Amino acid sequence: MLEREALSAFSALSQETRLRVLRLLVRAGEAGMAAGAIGEAVGVSSSGLSFHLAHLERAGLVEGRRESRSIVYRVRLDSLTDLVRFLLEECCGGRPEVCAPILGSLPMPATMPDRVYNVLFLCSGNSARSIMAESLLRQEGAGRFRAFSAGSRPKGAVDPLALKVLEAFDMPTDDLRSKSWAEFAEPDAPELDFVFTVCDAAAGEPCPVWPGQPMTAHWGIEDPAAVEGALFERERAFGQAFRYLRNRIGVFTSLPIASLDRLALSRKLDEIGTLGGASTGAVVPFQRESA
Repeated sequence: MLEREALSAFSALSQETRLRVLRLLVRAGEAGMAAGAIGEAVGVSSSGLSFHLAHLERAGLVEGRRESRSIVYRVRLDSLTDLVRFLLEECCGGRPEVCAPILGSLPMPATMPDRVYNVLFLCSGNSARSIMAESLLRQEGAGRFRAFSAGSRPKGAVDPLALKVLEAFDMPTDDLRSKSWAEFAEPDAPELDFVFTVCDAAAGEPCPVWPGQPMTAHWGIEDPAAVEGALFERERAFGQAFRYLRNRIGVFTSLPIASLDRLALSRKLDEIGTLGGASTGAVVPFQRESA
């Protein structure tokens, strides 16, 4: 790395918002984050975020790529590696062996959890919102999260408009099915780490006792399947629900889960449920049936 390139990188990182964005993208890893999810996470308007992302791109620290209708940004780990090497290449006055443990660990991989987390999305019918959330996390959290969905009163079929939206955004749709949440209370069910309700009805119902001690939160959004009218109006509702879920999942996958204590993580999960698009219905606190 040349000195002028290093100066450009340091200049880009000398501003608080840009530093926060870069650290967020480092945590997001190879999956990256959509611009909308980044803006939600750092609390910056779309115009302000565009300015900061452009600055980071010019410095060679991040790169953006259009995926369907979104621009997804990823950190350029090669550039960060070069920057660290630039700082350490004349380490300790000609004694590079002092810095060998650091240099030997480069290039640094994106931050990854020590294990794969199992996440269950719940909705009463398990035909639209929870299905889209399952598909989104499969894609956005591949290798880091294992996604499932279920319903308290499953409809037994996935809504065709949910599948249409997922396919339009190149999200996985194989093996998606509408099923009862009772499947995840069986002795051989996967041990759950997180359970998120995405509809107010499911959040207010007594739920089964899940294997393990999963953390729970309510991420309710309005039901797109309840929208009536012309086909384009219904499709628009499904598209909007998809975007709200994508923003929530983008923020979730960027959380440093392994480094947060349970109380701090619980607060973060609850905050995600208040992001744009949160449903306005009254919600009874998440309940569990007795064992």
